[in-house]
Amino acid sequence: MMKLTGKHTLWLSALVGFVLLPQLISVKYYLHLAILSLCWVIAAQGQNLIQGYTGYVSIVQAGFMGIGAYSTALMGLHYDLPVWLTILLAPFVTAIFALITGYPSLRVKGHYFAVVTLAFNLVIFIVLMNWHDLTQGEAGITGIAKPGGKDSLFNWRDRETYYYFVLIIATLMTGLAALIVHSRVGQNLIAIRQNEDLVGALGIAAWKYKLFAFVTSAMYAGLAGAVYAHYQSFINPEIFGVAQSLDAILAVIVGGSGTIAGPVIGAFFVVFLPEYLRFADGFRLILYGLVLVLATIFMPRGIVGVASDFWARIKGRQT
Repeated sequence: MMKLTGKHTLWLSALVGFVLLPQLISVKYYLHLAILSLCWVIAAQGQNLIQGYTGYVSIVQAGFMGIGAYSTALMGLHYDLPVWLTILLAPFVTAIFALITGYPSLRVKGHYFAVVTLAFNLVIFIVLMNWHDLTQGEAGITGIAKPGGKDSLFNWRDRETYYYFVLIIATLMTGLAALIVHSRVGQNLIAIRQNEDLVGALGIAAWKYKLFAFVTSAMYAGLAGAVYAHYQSFINPEIFGVAQSLDAILAVIVGGSGTIAGPVIGAFFVVFLPEYLRFADGFRLILYGLVLVLATIFMPRGIVGVASDFWARIKGRQT
């Protein structure tokens, strides 16, 4: 019988908190923000695989979200496929693009890799903005169907229903990320982050593991984009630009790079913080950037790292 550790208890408590959250929120707009945050949890968990565990900073996560969002929307509108099927197919469509772009881009390292992925995000954004016949350009695509039909057991237009739907997906994808990290594959990814040359010297094909992390990260983003598209019922290229890819990176850094809990905390942070800074009007984005810069400088291990250090000090005093 598996022993329930303090970490497991903390995760269960957090899950209970998320389940009860809609009952505790009186302002429905905050429930909307919680749904967006959970979409970003999915994307940030994928970003964490390539950035936090493999050590490669990818600036294309929002672009892959765009591919997932437009894929599910177009498959539903043009081929009349069921919503559930298009959501399932969207990550695999995204994976194809990730394979095509990942193999050449992973031949470079460090800042060069970041620049290459940044260029890919720009290409995706330009295509989404200018291929009017397919994407409707800046006007975007409207009328994206919600999950379920007229005879559905649940009211999918109700935010609370969709919140629980996204919560289930985010929980499953977080669990999958944990399984990957604790597997042999995950250990190899961490080894690549620490010393890629040594991994190669040991006869391990590092490029295969890097490509796995990149494609898996893209699939996470594609799924997040698909879930987002069916929630909003409208998409346009504006939300899939470089700025949003930077938000995914910041979610990982602020929450705690190379941890499972980090992307969860970071995703809520990057969604809710700009909203709480609305009182500053024109200075909101400046304050947002300042907070993130200070957090990166003074909390290099993120919120999870600070919390871990604080807990270790408390335990040290008790012993």
